[in-house]
Amino acid sequence: MSVCCEILAGECKGEVAQQAVEHNNADLIALFNEVFIESYNTELVLGGEEPIYLPAGEQHPHHRIIFARGYFASALHEIAHWCIAGPKRRLLEDYGYWYEPDGRTAEVQAEFEKVEVKPQAIEWILSASCGFRFRVSCDNLSGDCEPDRAAFTHKVHEQVLAYLEQGIPERAHTLSNALREFYQVGPLKPTDFEREL
Repeated sequence: MSVCCEILAGECKGEVAQQAVEHNNADLIALFNEVFIESYNTELVLGGEEPIYLPAGEQHPHHRIIFARGYFASALHEIAHWCIAGPKRRLLEDYGYWYEPDGRTAEVQAEFEKVEVKPQAIEWILSASCGFRFRVSCDNLSGDCEPDRAAFTHKVHEQVLAYLEQGIPERAHTLSNALREFYQVGPLKPTDFEREL
C-alpha cells in the first residue's frame, strides 16, 4: 500500500504546527513496539521496497508491520491499516486485502479510494499526533483516469472529523496518545485538520 500520487491534505494548526521536530523512524519503531509488542504481539519493522503486514509464524514470533524504504509516512500509513484491521484480518498476510497496483481503471480507482478513506483518516490523526505533515495518497500515477483528489481529500477529512466526534478506534487512540506525549502535542481538535485543496 504505497504512497505515490500525493497531494497536500492539510497542515496542522495551533499547538501541532508549532512543533519543529525531527521525525525519526527509530523513535516511532521504539514507541510502537513499547506500546503494542506485548499487548498485541505486533512489532513495527523497517523494511525494503514494498510495505507488507506479516502475521506471526514459525519463522517469526511476532506479527510484523513492515514499512517501506524508511519513510516515516509509510510507517504511519501501514500502522493506520493495522489500527482498523479486526482480529481475524490480523492473522492474514496484508490482512487478506486485495491490492490493485498503480494503473487502475476509473472503477477500480473508485473502489480503492472507498476502502482507503478510514485508514487515511487514521493516518492523518496519527500524523497530527506527532506534528508530521500528512498527505492524502491517490496512488494511481499511471492509471487511465485522473483521481478526483479534492473529493477524496474531502472524504478523508470528513472521516477524521467523525472519528474525533464519535471516537477514534482503540489502537489508534492508544498510539495517538503515546505519540502526542512523546512529541509534546496537545489534545487534537477539529481545527487541527484544516485542509488545502
